[in-house]
Amino acid sequence: MKKLKILRELKRFGQKGEKTGWTYIEIENELSEQLIPKRKTSYRVLLEIKGFEKTLELTTLPMGEGNFIIPFKVELLKKLRKKAGEKLEIQISYNADEYQIDKDLLEYLELEPKSKAYFESLTKANQNYFSKWIDSAKTPLTKANRIAESVQAFNKKMNFAEMLRARKR
Repeated sequence: MKKLKILRELKRFGQKGEKTGWTYIEIENELSEQLIPKRKTSYRVLLEIKGFEKTLELTTLPMGEGNFIIPFKVELLKKLRKKAGEKLEIQISYNADEYQIDKDLLEYLELEPKSKAYFESLTKANQNYFSKWIDSAKTPLTKANRIAESVQAFNKKMNFAEMLRARKR
C-alpha cells in the first residue's frame, strides 16, 4: 500500500448546494492517480495527520475531471483543533478494505424479508449511507430508533435521501 506525504490546506465551501459550508481538503487528479489509477468514483482512504494519534478512515467525493475532495465533519475538526485556512501535514493511502454494513441492521433485516429484499436492491452507496447513519448513533436507543426508521423507509421503497427529506416534513 503506497503512502504519500502531502501538505493540504483545509478549505470551506461557500454557497455550493448540498456542500454549502463543508470543510474539506482537495485531492487533485495527479495525486488520485497515484493512489488508485483511473478511478472516477468515491473511494476510501487512510489519513495519518501529523499531531493526531489516530489513523482516520475517510471517503473521497468526486468533483469532476478526476479531482476529489475529502470532507471533514465538525466533530473531527474540533478533535484536530483545526479550521478552514489551516494546513495539515498528511500521509494518505488507498484503503482497499470494504465497508462492512452494521451488524445490528443486518440482524434486524433477517426478521423483515421484504425490507431486506429492498435494502439489497439499493446501490452499495445507498446501503452504506443507511448503515453509517445507524452506526453513528451515540446511544443504543438512538441506534434502535434509526434501525426502525430505516426499516420503515425500506417498506416505503425510499432511498436514503428520500428518507431524510421525509424526516424534515
